[in-house]
Amino acid sequence: MHRVTLIPGDGIGPEVTSAARAVVEASGAAVEFEPVLSGQDAEKQTGTPVPPAVFESIERTKLVMKGPTYTPFGGSYRVAVERAGPGGKVERRNYPSLAITLRKELGLYVNLRPIKNYPNVRSRYKNVDLVIFRENSEDLYVGNERMIDEDTAEAIKLITRGASERVARFAFDYMRRVGRKKITIGHKANVLKLTDGLFLKSAQDVGKGYSDIVVEQRVVDALCMELVMKPETFDGLLLTNLYGDIVSDLAAGLVGGLGVAPGANIGPDCAMFEAVHGTAPDIAGQDVANPMAMILSAVLLLRYVEEGAAADRIDEALTAVLAEKKAITRDLGGSAGTRGFTQAIVDKLKG
Repeated sequence: MHRVTLIPGDGIGPEVTSAARAVVEASGAAVEFEPVLSGQDAEKQTGTPVPPAVFESIERTKLVMKGPTYTPFGGSYRVAVERAGPGGKVERRNYPSLAITLRKELGLYVNLRPIKNYPNVRSRYKNVDLVIFRENSEDLYVGNERMIDEDTAEAIKLITRGASERVARFAFDYMRRVGRKKITIGHKANVLKLTDGLFLKSAQDVGKGYSDIVVEQRVVDALCMELVMKPETFDGLLLTNLYGDIVSDLAAGLVGGLGVAPGANIGPDCAMFEAVHGTAPDIAGQDVANPMAMILSAVLLLRYVEEGAAADRIDEALTAVLAEKKAITRDLGGSAGTRGFTQAIVDKLKG
């Protein structure tokens, strides 16, 4: 039995995580969920969105299913965490969001984002089926910023050979394991010759050990252009943290938007699976949110813990409900609510 820490999230988070939980349980997978208080509710009650009990649960389970969580734009908002560092000494660290807090504290060095067309999900494109690997631990997202004076701000871009090789090795191993054949490395090494140059060279060097996989490279702006012209020609994309964040959302738009895009954050001994869309507070509690991204993130979780048969059953049930178009949410062109869409998938699984 796999125990999974459940972070319901904010806004529509509790609704979509409840949907994903119901579908996983109906699939027969050997999974039990352990809900924890976190996010805005936790901040109101304890003063932090990530109380110690969250990390205590994750240390036991090594698995997390996380709903979308709120992060304010701009300003000086930081999530403060006090945890034991190397040698057992308690250290205080600050992060710009709850999601980044968990990624950094848990060592989740790669963000995995499959991008795929599903029936009756409106899109300008067909036959899109690719996977994005985003380096998750460095680049501009280390948050090393400062004000030089009141009119000038500076940020440090950090790229290391070790982190670049680590995410590249994960990407190539994943591609080989699932039978994919081509990785395209996105970069800006024509201008950022040292930082992006190091990432590109490190990834290419790793790729030399995988003769069964074709390795290409694209300047990231040209990559974006090609993605909106001929996305069906891409198989796997490997990118640094900032480019990966931007390109993965762009790619989600190729297949219907963030509401249908799952995500996983994976480290050496822990993994977190989350919907990548926002909290949508304007529709929270109204039974109208589309839970598809969260359900597909749960499918990734099941594949990660080698519950592949259950994952296949959920994917097939979801695809069937979408194809029938009888019980889909408004954003997909139907009239069903969150619960109705979820129940239709559950009925397929139990039928």
